[in-house]
Amino acid sequence: MKQAMNEMKLTFPSRSANEGFARSAVASFLSQLDPAVDELADLRTAVSEAVTNCIVHAYRDTIGMITIQMRLYADGRTVIKIRDRGCGIADVEQAMEPLFTTGGDDRSGLGFSVMESFTDRLRVSSKPGRGTVVTMEKYIAVKERQAKPA
Repeated sequence: MKQAMNEMKLTFPSRSANEGFARSAVASFLSQLDPAVDELADLRTAVSEAVTNCIVHAYRDTIGMITIQMRLYADGRTVIKIRDRGCGIADVEQAMEPLFTTGGDDRSGLGFSVMESFTDRLRVSSKPGRGTVVTMEKYIAVKERQAKPA
């Protein structure tokens, strides 16, 4: 596997106010690849869904830590891992089914579907009582960079 050209790691408490912060931090870091507006919006939405899942489901009635690790590659591949140490998911396959939710009537159960639709690849691994890792990959169209005159 190729070496990442840049990477970052961010850890923050699972407070609702930090969902927007996470989305903005990922977008800011991604900006060095000069993404198109729709590419940026797609990843912002996917990250928002993943972080919201941590806040609402992983740490239901408590505050825990969420970690985002992001790697950027020269070919435009972006890998984002969002990890929690919350309650975990007993059946990942069931949890990824559209409209399935453990969050009650006010939740739509579309979080993983949204993440899948806005990324090129989505992987979810989880262990009950130990937490969940959501890994999203998206290819950003690499634009030809014009050389600056000397």
